[in-house]
Amino acid sequence: MKGDIQKSLEIYKEQLSNGFIQTAYITLTKYVAELKRKIPPNYSTSSIGFGYLDYTYFYFTNDNVRNKNLKFALVLNHEKMQFELWLCGRTVAIRKQYWNLLKDSKWNRNVEVMPKYSVLEVTIETQLDFNAKEKMTSNIIDNAVSSALEIENCLQALDC
Repeated sequence: MKGDIQKSLEIYKEQLSNGFIQTAYITLTKYVAELKRKIPPNYSTSSIGFGYLDYTYFYFTNDNVRNKNLKFALVLNHEKMQFELWLCGRTVAIRKQYWNLLKDSKWNRNVEVMPKYSVLEVTIETQLDFNAKEKMTSNIIDNAVSSALEIENCLQALDC
């Protein structure tokens, strides 16, 4: 972040005083908790990571993924205001190993450099519409789970 910290704090205070940021943040983080409860029971989930107003996320995994020292993350990207599915390694070394295996996959086709926190990232939902929350929720969960399954199958076959 660039700029004068004092100026940033003044802008932050001003924006907080109108209450919109708090309302949006509470709504979004509660919604991520709702999504976590909708992940199918064949996956175990972690607690929610609240990030630094950049990402709010939780991990989910099953034995197939866990045995490879991998996990999925369902991520709310605050800056882009979209949901993403990330495949993450438990360590940097694991991430690099799977990056090398998956860097030419369809998920990384236009990605030149390994992402900072993941092996691959799939955009799940770009149109957040709380006026159609049920449909949005269904789309997010369906897309996250089907993408996770597709990635799992690819990892099993190592043919992606």
